[in-house]
Formats: sequence, C-alpha cells, structure tokens
Amino acid sequence: MEAAMAEALLRGEIEAQIAAARAIGNLNTMQKKRVAENGAISSLIMMLHAQHYDSIEASLFALLNLAFGSERAFSSKLICRNKLLIAEAGAIPALLKIIKWRNESLMELSLAALLILSSCSRNKLEIASSGAIQLLVELLDSLSQNVGSNQAKIDVVSTLHNLSTSPQIIPLIVACGGAIVLIRLVYELDKSSDLVEKAMVLLESLVSSSQLALNQVSERDGAIEMVVEAVEEGTAACREHAAGVLLAICKSSRETYRGLILREGAMPGLLQLSIDGTWLARKKAKALLLLLREDDDNSSLSSSSSRGKHSKNAVFKEVMRKIDRAGTSLQMVEEMIAKLRT
Repeated sequence: MEAAMAEALLRGEIEAQIAAARAIGNLNTMQKKRVAENGAISSLIMMLHAQHYDSIEASLFALLNLAFGSERAFSSKLICRNKLLIAEAGAIPALLKIIKWRNESLMELSLAALLILSSCSRNKLEIASSGAIQLLVELLDSLSQNVGSNQAKIDVVSTLHNLSTSPQIIPLIVACGGAIVLIRLVYELDKSSDLVEKAMVLLESLVSSSQLALNQVSERDGAIEMVVEAVEEGTAACREHAAGVLLAICKSSRETYRGLILREGAMPGLLQLSIDGTWLARKKAKALLLLLREDDDNSSLSSSSSRGKHSKNAVFKEVMRKIDRAGTSLQMVEEMIAKLRT
C-alpha cells in the first residue's frame, strides 16, 4: 500500500496525488515511515509548487503528518531525520513562497510546517540563510497591525525563538527589526496571553545576547513601562522573562536605567515576583531589586520628597529582609508590598 501511495504521488494525475497525500494522515507510524522511504517527501514538495489550492493544502497536511505525527513512537533522532529529509527536499523555499502569497489558510499551514522544521537544530542555519527571518519579522509586524490570526503570530514568534537558540542567528533577527516588532506587538496586548508570554521569552533571549537589541528596547518610548506591566500581569513564565529583560537592561547601565525602571513602578511587582514566582523568576527579581535599591550614602532627609523616598526605601529594605527570613508569612510580606504601591 505504501509503495502504491508513493507511486500515486509521483506519477498520478492531480486528483490521485491529492487523494494519496490526504491518505497519509490515516497511516500509522510504521506506514508513514515506509511512505517516506519510498520517496513520498520529494513528490509532496513538488506538489507545493502546483498552482492548485487543494494540491498545496493536501501536501502541507501530509508533510506536517510526516514531520510531526510519529513523535511518540520513534526517538527524537528519527523525528529529526524526517524533518531533515523534508528540508533537504526543498521544502523551505517552497514554504516561504506560499507564506508570501498571504492566503490565510495556506499561510497558517506553511507557518506550522516551518515551525516544526525549525525545531531541528540542523535545519536552523538553512532556514536563516533562506531569507526566512526578514519575511517572518515583516509578517509579524503586518499581522500585529492588521489584527491577523493569533495562531499565525504565535507560530511566527515560536519559529523565531527556535532559531534564536543558535547564537549566530540572533544578530540577524535583531538586524531585521525583531526586537522592535516584538515591542510593538506586545504593547497593546493582554499581558496574560500566551502570545505575550512567547514574545517575552524571545525578547529576553535577544536583549541578553545583543547590545543592539538591548539599546533598541531600552530607548524605545513606552518599552520599559510595557515590560513592567508584563512583570505584574503576565503568566508565570511571562513574568519570569520580563524580569530577565529588565535585569539585562539595568545591568547594562545601572546609572542610566535604574531611575527609569523605578519611575515605571517596577518595585511592587518585582517584590511580589521574588516571593511567588518560579525559582528562576525569584532569582532574577532579587538580582534586579538589589540593583534598584537606593544606596545608603545617597539617601537624604532634606525635603518632604526625599523623606518620602527614604521612607519607601526603608520599607523596601524591610521587605527584602522579610523575604530572606525563613518563616515569614506571605500575608505579612504582601501587606508591606502594598505600602510601596501607595
């Protein structure tokens, strides 16, 4: 059956090819493996170049099934082998061409396929060198401005994040405007959304590895305010990575950015994160809090304003002592954090 299916994909009329491609989704793991070994992948890539909607759609679904569908039955090495075979057969430029068409349903399938291929480390440089990064950044910007599909945005951000795990690719993402587009994307969104969480993960990766990205974020109007809001309102993972972004900015130049971060009201959210965040979130929050705390030799009581600042600094120091002290109740610490919000 698998040989006949591969033969139909290779030599059949267009309707036979479409039927064979659609049938791949009904195969079990071993059957999919045999279909791939019989040359089905090259035939499916050829179908991507057809000027026929049903043919392209069926091919995309089939490729997704072959790349992703055998995850539980085979080792990750074999799964990656299928992804490599698909990439080596010429899928990447074909997928990018379809994405450029901006047909919504075909674009989403192509983005899903590109995301899966990008999860294989050996495909990352090929994807980056194909022009995909510029296209993905521009697409993300366009989707965010035109209220595009949320899943498409998630897949674009996730693909860029997969690629960013190769250090040599990060400068290209930044040069294409990736950090700026992420800031624009997140600015108006609900900070507790999955999309903001994924965007913040990528943003931390960029600012932690690229001075240019750090400068672009820290110098952009409203960016620090937006990241502070993510610390306060985001998911657990979003809060952790937002704290990482602020930490990277403050560490780069405490004298320049300490005041800016404080003026955006970061302290209460960071203090809260330092007691109820993930282990890594607490670590980042405490490191940033130490950078933000006022130096003892700079405090003064010469005016009512400075007395107010001194009072809040004293509360902050007390909160930090309570956090570090075993046995202190969460309610007591939260009551002290509330004082900093007033």
